[in-house]
Amino acid sequence: MKVILLKDVKKVGKADELKEVSDGYARNFLIPKGLAMAASPANLKAYEQEMQKRAANEAELKKQAEKTAEELKGVTLEFQLSQGAGGHVFGTISSKQIAVALAQKGFPVEKRKIMMTDPVDSLGTTKVKIDLYHGQVIGEVDVHVSAKN
Repeated sequence: MKVILLKDVKKVGKADELKEVSDGYARNFLIPKGLAMAASPANLKAYEQEMQKRAANEAELKKQAEKTAEELKGVTLEFQLSQGAGGHVFGTISSKQIAVALAQKGFPVEKRKIMMTDPVDSLGTTKVKIDLYHGQVIGEVDVHVSAKN
């Protein structure tokens, strides 16, 4: 029996996939538990329409992310850190601080989307990458750190 999975099912498939399973498994387990629905012509048509809507929505989100990536190219975030004798810098600039600064400039980004292995801890300009769309669209912003007077 063909079914459309509504949720992920171990050893069967992921949500929104069309799968062939045994009749008993479908009727006695998957359908009663709300994990799948029978792949009738009406359900298949609704499934296809839903997949088309999702694809269009995903394309629009990716387009917006690409636009944001272009806008971020000219953005420089300014930070100041204390500097001691011998040029040693006290403190770091974290992804949270970068996320706050981007939000203030009109680019709300979650801090977990900022791709930094280590915080910025040196004077000068550093390029920081930002994941704008599932790793497919990466934006880049300049983080300039200067010494406090």
